Amino acid sequence: MNKQTIRIKYFTDKIEKLTYIDGKSDWIDLRAADNLCLKKGDFALVPLGIAMELPQGYEAHVVPRSSTFKNFGIIQTNHMGVIDESYCGDNDQWFMPVLAVRDTEIHVNDRICQFRIMEHQPTISFEECDRLDGSDRGGFGSTGRA
Repeated sequence: MNKQTIRIKYFTDKIEKLTYIDGKSDWIDLRAADNLCLKKGDFALVPLGIAMELPQGYEAHVVPRSSTFKNFGIIQTNHMGVIDESYCGDNDQWFMPVLAVRDTEIHVNDRICQFRIMEHQPTISFEECDRLDGSDRGGFGSTGRA
């Protein structure tokens, strides 16, 4: 796989710079760029303090870290953010939309979510059929039955 260079703008010097550790993880942590105090039921856009120029044909997928709910009691309201390469202007800061399920505080530089860069879906076509040739796993919810 060839290495891509991505131009990044930081909106603050209070968060750690992004780092990619080759071979360790395909996901890169994002940090809160502002302090927020949320009450149970509050909605907020958590500023992530960055904007990027993604390569043509790529998009970023933004999701919570595995510890985000445990540590902060928030859920990402769109469950996965998709940022395409056209969201690349000088003021196109990334945000994480969240809903607080308990009173919580988020501080500048808290690792709040993560992202990865993915190629856009290739052009596809659908072919209708009456039967599929794959092995039948038993339908939705059947995995793990004793």
